Amino acid sequence: MDFTHLAKWFLPPIIIIASLVLGRFCKKWVISKLLDLTSKTKLRFDDVLIRSLKSSVVLWCLLLGIYIALNFVSLPDKILALTQKILLVLVLFTAFLFLARFLSDLIQIYEDKIKGALPGASIFKNLIKGFVLVIGFLMILHTIGISITPLITTLGIGGLAVALALQDTLANLFAGLHIVATKKVRPGDYIKIETGEEGYVTDITWRDTTIRQLPNNIVIIPNSKLASAIVTNYYFPERELAVLVQVGVSYDSDLEKVEKVTIEVAKEVMQEVSGGVPEFNPFIRYHTFDDFSINFTVILRAKEFVDQYLVKHEFVKRLKKRYDQEGIEIPFPIRTVFLKKD
Repeated sequence: MDFTHLAKWFLPPIIIIASLVLGRFCKKWVISKLLDLTSKTKLRFDDVLIRSLKSSVVLWCLLLGIYIALNFVSLPDKILALTQKILLVLVLFTAFLFLARFLSDLIQIYEDKIKGALPGASIFKNLIKGFVLVIGFLMILHTIGISITPLITTLGIGGLAVALALQDTLANLFAGLHIVATKKVRPGDYIKIETGEEGYVTDITWRDTTIRQLPNNIVIIPNSKLASAIVTNYYFPERELAVLVQVGVSYDSDLEKVEKVTIEVAKEVMQEVSGGVPEFNPFIRYHTFDDFSINFTVILRAKEFVDQYLVKHEFVKRLKKRYDQEGIEIPFPIRTVFLKKD
């Protein structure tokens, strides 16, 4: 049998199988070794690049094998041209998928370092992905000979109808962009909305904002409602916050002694309790002659919103114990009533 005839039948499948084996080898061994090397460098850009390549290398090797195998197959010119064009489309499609994934992962990796410049929310990463994929789609159409000018014109004409049909969706999208652009509400912040919902912002998507409450429940708020609501952000402009504790002592108390003892206990709490701010000097302010006590406010400081609960808890316990030792009375509510005789 003619060797050339055999090659036409057996060589293309062998090339395709070899390309698959090569792709698997590159993914399992070459990429893994490169990841080990890049993990030892200070840069994180190379880690993201190699990880993104890992998910595409097998498919790229396969497409390369098919392209080489076509040179050993006798096909009509039209079919060969169509096959090559399909391969080119697949290469472009996978290349733009790789680019979208790479940029998204790069933003995720550098989120902590660039959060002052870029908002760390999935809406931003999804917009980057969408932009890259749209550009890729237009390039693919241009590559296969489809004019994109009529498509853009059609999209422009139909844009008004789409905007009218998707008013709520677009309102949430632009509200989400406004939220992440102003950076007054960011993922990780602890916020409280005027309607009473409060918790940690876990994500801001193209449609809604997700808040995880302290009981570990999830509240989902449309971006348009959040953008128009009155919001208290306990992490803005900084996480530290004042913790106010109301205390009352008997009228028989020595107020100088009360102040001295209370500040000693407050300083102890600031130094020893997790969540307190050790360098902060607590203080008190008397403010009310009440019916049965002289009332004052103790000003402490916590590192963040949820730390105030433990700080208050420990302060109340320790202050009660110290007052008992010092003979300082925290009076019960009382009211003196005088009865007039007829």
